[in-house]
Amino acid sequence: MTLSDDCLISIFQKLQSRHDRNAFGLTCRHWHHIQNISRRSLNLHFSYETTTYQSYVRYLPALLNRFSHLSSISIAGCTELPDSALFGLKNLKISLRSLSLSCCFKITDDGLAHVAMHCSRLVSLTLYRCTITDLALQNIANFCKLLENLNLSYCTDITDRGICALSTGCRLLHVLVLSCCSYVTGSGLKGCSQTLEYIEAECCMFTNEGLLQAVSGGGLKYLNLSNSRCSMNIDVLAPMLVSRLRFLNLRLCRFISNESVVTISKSCPLLEEWSVAVCHEIGVLGWEAIGLNCCGLKVLHVNRCRNLCDRGLQSLREGCGRLGVLYMNGCNGVSPLGVELFRLRRQDVEIRSEELLSIGPGIFDFFV
Repeated sequence: MTLSDDCLISIFQKLQSRHDRNAFGLTCRHWHHIQNISRRSLNLHFSYETTTYQSYVRYLPALLNRFSHLSSISIAGCTELPDSALFGLKNLKISLRSLSLSCCFKITDDGLAHVAMHCSRLVSLTLYRCTITDLALQNIANFCKLLENLNLSYCTDITDRGICALSTGCRLLHVLVLSCCSYVTGSGLKGCSQTLEYIEAECCMFTNEGLLQAVSGGGLKYLNLSNSRCSMNIDVLAPMLVSRLRFLNLRLCRFISNESVVTISKSCPLLEEWSVAVCHEIGVLGWEAIGLNCCGLKVLHVNRCRNLCDRGLQSLREGCGRLGVLYMNGCNGVSPLGVELFRLRRQDVEIRSEELLSIGPGIFDFFV
């Protein structure tokens, strides 16, 4: 009895162990072919061995030719990978949805142009620490209209011009990671789509105009401006920080004042998690505003805030009715008695001493 390819594929997909799948492929040439076309992901893992990366460069074209129905490819840390190694991606132009080129330093704008033109159905793309310029982003914007998640962190040669191209061309963009892109001020996000809900801009040079453009789409739920490299007036966000914002990371932002905290607390009624860790300018007025206005806040980070005192902690204790976790350590203005009174009054709140760099949902889970 001869089984159809669909039946064989169904059988292969039900095999759980690698040993069983390999045994399936060794049965005969046809079954080996079934094994190849059933493969959906290829992960070339990070390694400190130079010979490992040399193997990646040598065998990647053959692997791309062999596994013709891949939907996900991850190549991490292959610093010697040339543009030519990506030419085999054209065979996957229909199936490929997710591509990660983290730390592939030798991939250039030319290589990304080839990827964009031949893999136009990409949904997720990671270019962490790649040496690309705005030209690569323009090609991505021109061809990858279905792109939803894009990681550009540490792409230090890109500017707002490239981001503007993405805002115009990729209207389904959902997650944008721009951390440590020192030439990006945020102005390129003008006219961004309402689908843009998550922006990571840690250690960036966002300006007041950039902030306004970042929220101009109206769909933002997550914003990370931690460790900002320039001074901003957060008050300019008031008209634009619509009710959808749920996660706001302002850790190490020196520009945050009482007035800024009052503005944010009144403008973001759905805020669930907020980090103001190491924001030394927030005083009693700011803490009172948080306690009074942030009725839906569930998690608050106040680590190493110099001006948090017993009176400020009292405001948090008497307000923030839905608060469940308070991250607090290194607040020298808070006395042991103040902490104990908080614990007695708010037994529903867990005080944790660790200091977290990131908050909210795992942004990088979108790129798995």
